[in-house]
Amino acid sequence: MPRTLHDPETRWFEDFELGDTMTTRGRTVDIGDITNFAGLTGDHYQLHTDAAFMKDGRFGQRIAHGPLTFSLAVGLVGLSGFYGDAIVALVEITGLKATRPVFAGDTLHVVASVSTLDASGPKYGTLGVNYSVRNQDDEEVMTFLQTMLAKRRPEEG
Repeated sequence: MPRTLHDPETRWFEDFELGDTMTTRGRTVDIGDITNFAGLTGDHYQLHTDAAFMKDGRFGQRIAHGPLTFSLAVGLVGLSGFYGDAIVALVEITGLKATRPVFAGDTLHVVASVSTLDASGPKYGTLGVNYSVRNQDDEEVMTFLQTMLAKRRPEEG
């Protein structure tokens, strides 16, 4: 029988379980992403914008901004539909670590795993998700814990 699907899917705090894990599709970072991010944020630091300077530097080429990598990771999970429409607010980001450089041409994906659930409130629960951002070689380039407020399923009756 045909189904009608909606984007985003309706989800509630109660639909998440500890250990739920999803892997996103890949997204290739290009030099335009790095240049545009520098322009958007005003972060024109040489690591990101000066190819001649970086040619002889530690990485041998320009690297993506850490906040760009973070933003792409959040976007990839958001686009995946993993959260549906359950999320109502960001609470905090903790433990963010950039573990490897990201270069133009790298293809990133995210492995996101539910690590904490707190159903203490009547209308909202707190959902903690560990993000492991990985490149095309499955090398971890960034990790962080994103904690969000998720709507709870209304009581029937």
